[in-house]
Amino acid sequence: MALTKERKAEIVKKFGKNEKDTGSVQVQVALLTEQISALTAHLKANHKDAHSKRSLMILVGQRRSLLNYLLRTDREAYLKLIVDLGLRK
Repeated sequence: MALTKERKAEIVKKFGKNEKDTGSVQVQVALLTEQISALTAHLKANHKDAHSKRSLMILVGQRRSLLNYLLRTDREAYLKLIVDLGLRK
């Protein structure tokens, strides 16, 4: 369920300012979104996995917090990011 190095590098390259920009909010949200989609697929097959469900809720909360921060600080970047990732709200 963990991201491969190649997939993580693709996400960082797409959403970051350069290849080593892993700390920006946009990259962090994109990585969390990728992890959330993987966990969601896992939970569809294993619906009784309570530990993974808890982990999913934690990741969703982290992503929501980062998105709220981005909305407060840079509204244009927030709007672009939710369109690129296909998120609601």
